[in-house]
Amino acid sequence: MSLFVFFLFVVLGSIAPAQAAALEVATPFATSNQNPLVSIYGLPPAASATVLAPGMTGIELRADVASLCSREERNSETLLLDGETYRFTLVLKHGIGRRFEAGLEVPYVMHREGLLDNFIIGWHDFFNLPQGGRDEMPRRRLAYAYERNGELAVDLDDETEGLGDLRLSLGWQLLRPQGDNPHALALRTSIKLPTGNDERLLGSGSTDIAFRLSGSQTFRQGSLALFGAAGGLFMSEGDVLPDQQQHAVAFGTLGAGWKPLSDLALKVQIDGHTPFYRGSDLRGLSQSLQLSMGGSLALTQSLVLDVAVSEDIVVDSAPDVVFHFALRRTF
Repeated sequence: MSLFVFFLFVVLGSIAPAQAAALEVATPFATSNQNPLVSIYGLPPAASATVLAPGMTGIELRADVASLCSREERNSETLLLDGETYRFTLVLKHGIGRRFEAGLEVPYVMHREGLLDNFIIGWHDFFNLPQGGRDEMPRRRLAYAYERNGELAVDLDDETEGLGDLRLSLGWQLLRPQGDNPHALALRTSIKLPTGNDERLLGSGSTDIAFRLSGSQTFRQGSLALFGAAGGLFMSEGDVLPDQQQHAVAFGTLGAGWKPLSDLALKVQIDGHTPFYRGSDLRGLSQSLQLSMGGSLALTQSLVLDVAVSEDIVVDSAPDVVFHFALRRTF
């Protein structure tokens, strides 16, 4: 947590008058599936269809707080995911020439006991929502475990934290937005390096390469927008469930935004991917679909705060709830 506070001061301390574009309604939430057996791979978060302008630099601090509480048993498999995972990511980007953008992502990952259990149970009770078995599970527990054919292949029950897998990225602007109702298209690629400890689920031990097309279309002078992306992730053999790991995964994003005020944009998006593991009937190791809702607030001319909440549409394929925060500045 101290590292998060340090990064926050770095971002806020760098605030100075700068010219930047108005709040973009077509910028998606930069989040993805935070299932600890998925987030260790190089699945990239959703990204804008517009790269940074020449010479512009972006700095971003993301925080994803995921609460998990699920237990599945089928045939010879048992998967228990009970705890919380915190992922803090420092992102640096820079516009190169008229069409390119280069970036670096440095994640810091923490696996912790379920401190939010009582809050989430109370929230479900207040709104008369189903608990999904959370109220019958032990409170304040960390237990990420997978057993197959009597063999315990994943077993993490001690709190841990550390550097995750670094990611390098490159964006290429194919269609640059122009006019009152512009559309944009960008080709983005990234490579994830095995810098995190796979035994503590801070990384996968694999080198992963992702390619995706990101597109957007705005309407009514930028007050409404549709955005989306589709791509593929290709992975070398990792050290987490290597006998079941897939080496290619498809993924995508679809979302919409509405800007009721010049400094406020409300957004909704759906993110999904195909399975990261084969030979399993468990939802936690299968394809995923999750819904994110929230908004973006322009704090200054160049500083934007994103806040969103994500839930699993395909139950147990992603965390029960993820709180996503991002502080973005361009200069």
